[in-house]
Amino acid sequence: MTDYQCPKCGVRSPVESLAWRCPRCHGPWDLDFTAAPVSLDSLTGRVGSLWRYEEALPLAATEATGGGPGAVSLGEGRTPLVPLTSTVTAKLDFLMPTLSFKDRGAVMLAELARRLKPRRVIADSSGNAGTSIAAYCARAGLDCTVYVPAATSPKKVEQIAAHGARLELVPGDREATARAARSAADEGGVFYASHVHNPYFLHGTKTYVYEIWEDLGGRLPEVLVLPVGNGTLLLGAHLAVEELRAHGLIAERPALVAVQTAAVAPLASAFHAGADDITPAEAAPTLAEGIAIPAPPRARQILSAVRAGGGTFHTVTDDRIRAAQLDLAARGLFVEPTGAACWAAIQAHGLEGRTAAVPLCGAGAKTGVAAGG
Repeated sequence: MTDYQCPKCGVRSPVESLAWRCPRCHGPWDLDFTAAPVSLDSLTGRVGSLWRYEEALPLAATEATGGGPGAVSLGEGRTPLVPLTSTVTAKLDFLMPTLSFKDRGAVMLAELARRLKPRRVIADSSGNAGTSIAAYCARAGLDCTVYVPAATSPKKVEQIAAHGARLELVPGDREATARAARSAADEGGVFYASHVHNPYFLHGTKTYVYEIWEDLGGRLPEVLVLPVGNGTLLLGAHLAVEELRAHGLIAERPALVAVQTAAVAPLASAFHAGADDITPAEAAPTLAEGIAIPAPPRARQILSAVRAGGGTFHTVTDDRIRAAQLDLAARGLFVEPTGAACWAAIQAHGLEGRTAAVPLCGAGAKTGVAAGG
């Protein structure tokens, strides 16, 4: 296995140490890993999950087998692309095994934990990541506890419990939940399956872009529109874009257009102010609970990634999110409010005629139709 490396102060730590953050600055880890190129022609006949891109993954499926059982998998990935307009295509990540894109990162964390053999796995989430970690830990036979805000959607809480994970309902906001989980993560023998701090999660979410690249015959659209709270999908997308460019597999970077809820938008505010870091926002209620993050730990990396490709930030109100959810449902695509935020941004701000892909990240069955204003 490779090492964790702090992008801020350069501290390194072996992955086997179970250290979940930099001990010096307490920031999230990056991974000292260089992806190998994935040949488009080589993908024919490969397994129909994200493990098909094993050259680009820090945990290769062939390495995991060793003559025994294969890598942890529920068949995640390979979600379809469906046109919304003549220039905008939706990628249906709500068709993942646990009904959200978080399966892309969770399968990597579960496979890593399976190899490290911790005493137990813990995670914290506003719902979807916790559900995904619970499911993949169940698949891997790992003991799992998930911390969620007490106000999390009941259907998401029910789904986490159904996978056999222990639930810790934490009073207060999303940050209070994170603090409770981080306190438990410092105990001995605990693997903190943090979708924010652990970079293996980002190397799973980057397969979102690899799939688009494969399905479009070795190219990407001009714009990738992505929801941003903690930025795990956007940072994974940025990783994939940079890897594909480095290997000469795409000529141009697509612009990354990041979308936040207007109620909690510290990254959008920092971006448009020209700042390199955020001023933490106040927590506020919003339909898009999955991206309502007042102080994302990877804020500097997110802002840098959006600027690298000439992207921008948009914010959308709850009214626009509600309308976008209903509009998508009328097109046969029922997603949760957070999953409708990107479509809301496209409807509100347009794309100047450029081609784009938009993720529909979570199924509407998790939350139901957004309540009227």
